[in-house]
Amino acid sequence: MNRCRAIVAVLVACSLVAAGGAAQGNPWAAPVRGSWVRTGPVAAGDVVLAAGESGAEIVLGAAEHLSVRQAATFLAGDIEAISGYRPPIVARPTAGKTSIRLATLGNEPLPAAIDAAALRGQWESYRIVTTPGTIWLVGSNPRGTAFAAYTLSERLGVDPLYLWTGYVPEHRDPLVLKATRFAQGPPTFRYRGLFHDDEDILPRPFDARGYPLQTGDVPLVWYRRYFETALRLRMNMVAPYVRVHRRFEVQQLASDWGLYYTSHHYDILVSNPFGLTTFNLAAERGVRPDYDWLTNRDGLLTFWRGGVEENHDLDVIWPVGLRNTSDRAYTWPEGTTDDDKGRVFREVIGLQTAMVRNALPPGRTPIFHFTMYSEMLDLFRRAPAAFGLPDDVIIVWPDDNDGHMRGLPDDPGRWKHGVYYHLAYLGGNLSKQTTHTVAPTTIAGEFQRIVKAGATEYMLVNVSELRDYVMGARMIADITWNAPAVYASPDPAGRFVAWWTREYFTPAAVQARAAYDEYHALLDTPDKLWYASEAVQNLVERLWQRATGRPFTPFNADTLAVLQTRVGRLDTALAAEAEAGAAMSRTQQRFFSVDVDLGLRVDERQTRAALKLADALQAPDSSAMWRLVREALTPLEQLESDFARAEYPPFDRWYGETWIRAGLQRNNPHRAYVELRAFIGSDGRSRLQPMPGLGRPPTAAGGSSAPVRTP
Repeated sequence: MNRCRAIVAVLVACSLVAAGGAAQGNPWAAPVRGSWVRTGPVAAGDVVLAAGESGAEIVLGAAEHLSVRQAATFLAGDIEAISGYRPPIVARPTAGKTSIRLATLGNEPLPAAIDAAALRGQWESYRIVTTPGTIWLVGSNPRGTAFAAYTLSERLGVDPLYLWTGYVPEHRDPLVLKATRFAQGPPTFRYRGLFHDDEDILPRPFDARGYPLQTGDVPLVWYRRYFETALRLRMNMVAPYVRVHRRFEVQQLASDWGLYYTSHHYDILVSNPFGLTTFNLAAERGVRPDYDWLTNRDGLLTFWRGGVEENHDLDVIWPVGLRNTSDRAYTWPEGTTDDDKGRVFREVIGLQTAMVRNALPPGRTPIFHFTMYSEMLDLFRRAPAAFGLPDDVIIVWPDDNDGHMRGLPDDPGRWKHGVYYHLAYLGGNLSKQTTHTVAPTTIAGEFQRIVKAGATEYMLVNVSELRDYVMGARMIADITWNAPAVYASPDPAGRFVAWWTREYFTPAAVQARAAYDEYHALLDTPDKLWYASEAVQNLVERLWQRATGRPFTPFNADTLAVLQTRVGRLDTALAAEAEAGAAMSRTQQRFFSVDVDLGLRVDERQTRAALKLADALQAPDSSAMWRLVREALTPLEQLESDFARAEYPPFDRWYGETWIRAGLQRNNPHRAYVELRAFIGSDGRSRLQPMPGLGRPPTAAGGSSAPVRTP
């Protein structure tokens, strides 16, 4: 807890001063995007960045890191997007010309207006200060300098999430920056990053079924999108992939842009165990494809060394531990005791950390994390001493895949601690791959617990392909940067949603807030999104039994009552969404329809279909049954149209079937439609079967149906 208190003291002591000299407290108290732009007459101390075809230049010294150069490039493009004028990037200032100076502490002399002593030794801290004819962006280290540039871009009017929200900055000519003195202290969480898990819907080559190939290369442009978004949110870490073909150019890009490259709990030493046989890595590294420490010790050490040798010149946070190749628990021989397992972990992690230390270039300090996912958490809790973790390994605590922490340190001991968190998740019927279901109240409450426990060294959040999770990603980014300010006032979740709706949906902010509140009340856990879908599938099963003369059981009365109550609540929520959308611009409506409307529609359309099918099952005769069955297809057809409207470029086929969203998985948003349509098309003589291992157990052709769970 001492480290956590120290962080709070540093952040409270560091005054955050914005344009015009106003102190900053609650980060969600006022508009951010465009808040430093002068909209009236130029005042004393203001700086004109662009006017017509002329304006400032960006000055970047030769000693600056590639990450600062990339930030300067983005800043030049942002100013062009706002004003139409693109500042040139030069090595030295031109006499008489306004300049934006990007300078990392120690690289060049600084003006007296910059308190260099206050920056020295601070992690990713920065200052933004205007002096006559110059805007100084000064960081305590290269990432601090880069974050100063990204902060300036947002305050000038560029949405950090513009790649996903579609927002275009308001045009400004001239573009005038208010007189500014802004001081940013170090972040609460030292390492903060996005995990782009699964990547099944990102563009890549397709197979004969039209699914994106699991082994196909995701175009580099999509990784650039993720990395840019992470940086604009002032994150410093990314985990680009696990199950797809990985290319060194992606890892190199992350490191060049100032992002630590890491991976999650089974990708040991970023060696890509998933590619052991899938990508022929075992053969390439000269080992047999047997991922077993007890029978192939030397082979595993050689395989892991391949990840170290490939990445040792990059900024990496190295995962250590022992799991299987496909996100499964390591297989122990029967009878292996906890002490025996602990000894193996101690030996394995000791060798892994030594391997990295020996391989890194001189002067580079290794960073390790041990993520206690699933069975590893239980084992660690039972026998923590048996692991004997080195002092420089960050212990990472997991959530339950649904945004609730499974554990946190009671006593940090000599280690530093962090968390692995999920906004998105792939796993059985509780998959979250379609819309966000971790409510702001959950995020706020859980991260307050995380901060109090001192688990602030590392934070990796699973965002899948990100588009459907940008709201939660922004909230987490703000908390992990400045948790003391977030938690200094009551109701952080309510304050965030109020800020979010003002930032993105003014003048319809009040109506949008009401719609978000309804959404989060209805869809705060993933099972609620699929409840109606499972009911549809369950009812199709019973209707098939009825249509083919087989015995069937009545539909569960409790489930029916839940659906009847829920459809009324969904109607209320959709009415609030429609009221908000009517007062929005087209760009706002488009983003709002993905962030709020689509999730509600998935639930509402399938709930209406389920209620029609429940009526059909109780119909007095076959004619009435089939009339109601066909009526039930209508809302599901409407849902297909809803998905199509949400798949505008560059998000084509975003909600289509993939190698994860296989056609008969329960969590596939199209399944209810496909299954009911097939049932109708066969005149009730047959119904689709789940793929082996997915959804309900398959039944024998022509035989009695397998048991099904009543929703």
